[in-house]
Amino acid sequence: MLSISIITALFTISMPIYQAFQERNELDIATTSVAQSLRRAQIIAQAVDADTSWGVKIQTSTITLFKGTSFATRDSAYDEEFSFPSNIVPSGVYEVVFAKWTGIPATTGTITFTSSINEIRNLTINSKGTVSY
Repeated sequence: MLSISIITALFTISMPIYQAFQERNELDIATTSVAQSLRRAQIIAQAVDADTSWGVKIQTSTITLFKGTSFATRDSAYDEEFSFPSNIVPSGVYEVVFAKWTGIPATTGTITFTSSINEIRNLTINSKGTVSY
């Protein structure tokens, strides 16, 4: 009986710690996925693939790499979609388009990701196109 109560106590103590670890891990994965998508869009634009600009659109639980000068006028046949957990909420810059040849972004700023436990990760795109987090 004593061993069962010790195991139960350990389990109740460790569950919140494990859940917080999971939330942080999902937040890191979402941030890294967006950073990789932004860098990929920039490289494709610099390579002048399909002779146009490339960009990234960030929506709730979805990242879309697209071909075109804006998400609204994109060629959806070239869309690459990636997902991240829906408990991660993005805010700030939602669409970044990189110019062909130069890879300079049309929009700069910060993308903020917030988890359900109020952990925050910031991802910044500067005027030269450098993505840092």
